[in-house]
Amino acid sequence: MDLAIAVVPMGLGHLRQVLDLGHQVFDTTTKPYTSWSLTAVAEHLDSPDNACWVALDSDRVVGFVLGSMEFEHRDDWAYLEWIAVAPDMQGHGIARRLVDVCSEALFARGARHIVTDVEDRNSASGALMTSAGFVPAATVTLLVRPNPDDSGTGDQPLPPMSATTRHDLIRRGRLSVDHPRR
Repeated sequence: MDLAIAVVPMGLGHLRQVLDLGHQVFDTTTKPYTSWSLTAVAEHLDSPDNACWVALDSDRVVGFVLGSMEFEHRDDWAYLEWIAVAPDMQGHGIARRLVDVCSEALFARGARHIVTDVEDRNSASGALMTSAGFVPAATVTLLVRPNPDDSGTGDQPLPPMSATTRHDLIRRGRLSVDHPRR
């Protein structure tokens, strides 16, 4: 673990670097309902949950986690939605520190459970969440039925959802966490 890396509450001054880091590490083509936007970050930053944290190497944001006390309209369940660590800083325990700090903040706000989800091919994030005490609770398979009349060739990524649609899905607990490409 790098002790020189400070983990602090995310503030407005971190917004640009958090947004840029997310664009760098999140693969938004993995799922059709995955998006990363200024709105996604700003909504978390504007929340009173104190569940948004950044990892700093001097003044550089090298990681972040965004959580909230909103999951399926339950007041006692929280959602750890976004986590990322800069590729050149992975493997130093930063992600685990971010998960632990975010989880502690959410439990302090009254969460009885914290929910996160990991795309099944993302073994690094799966191992991280398991080591942090998360256990499998449900398996959901995204099924896609192509239009037989569509003469398009092969699998093409679906366009990202609008920020409004994404926000509505988050509030209903129907939206998945994005994870680094690893």
